[in-house]
Amino acid sequence: MAADAVSVFVVDDDVQFREGLSRLLRSYGWRVDAYGSADDFLRQAPEHAVGCVLLDICMPGMDGTALHDRLNGFDCPLSVIYLTGHSSVPLSVRAMKHGAYDFLEKPVSEHVLLAAIAGATAQSVARSAVLARSREIHERLGALTPREREVLSQVVAGHMNKQIADRLAIALKTVKVHRSRVMSKMRVRSVAQLVALCDEAGVGA
Repeated sequence: MAADAVSVFVVDDDVQFREGLSRLLRSYGWRVDAYGSADDFLRQAPEHAVGCVLLDICMPGMDGTALHDRLNGFDCPLSVIYLTGHSSVPLSVRAMKHGAYDFLEKPVSEHVLLAAIAGATAQSVARSAVLARSREIHERLGALTPREREVLSQVVAGHMNKQIADRLAIALKTVKVHRSRVMSKMRVRSVAQLVALCDEAGVGA
């Protein structure tokens, strides 16, 4: 993934801090988008964005932990780094249990912050690739007819054509036709590849 496709999103209601931090990160070559509230971020941030969110906790409206919960509620590859002046052990423990990459307290040294951002964005790039692959596989699955999906499940379960025909109460020739279409639509050449693809997408028999 190109470096310019990775962004750092600053979500903090303190205008002076937000603008200063944005300038600092841009001086190190990061692409930065800044928001004054969690609601602004949710409305304006690009879908399937890749990078990390530098997230304050105490903000008007939706607070940082609520935004983090929202991000966890859908397939979002962004990594979260809490950057807050309102730190406590319970808050930091909660943040890490909910999947935050790091929990930093203001003021933070440039070295520590930049190292955290580098690690968080690398994590996000890897997560984005996994999610994109999963979406691609599910698009292939979505192209199958209901009967083809039934045949796929039987094939993945290890059943032979004759067994599938008996189980689905259809002709053997029909099974072979559906099976051929399944292999074509899923873009695989062997049952082993089909099984691996379904496992990758979390699709069982």
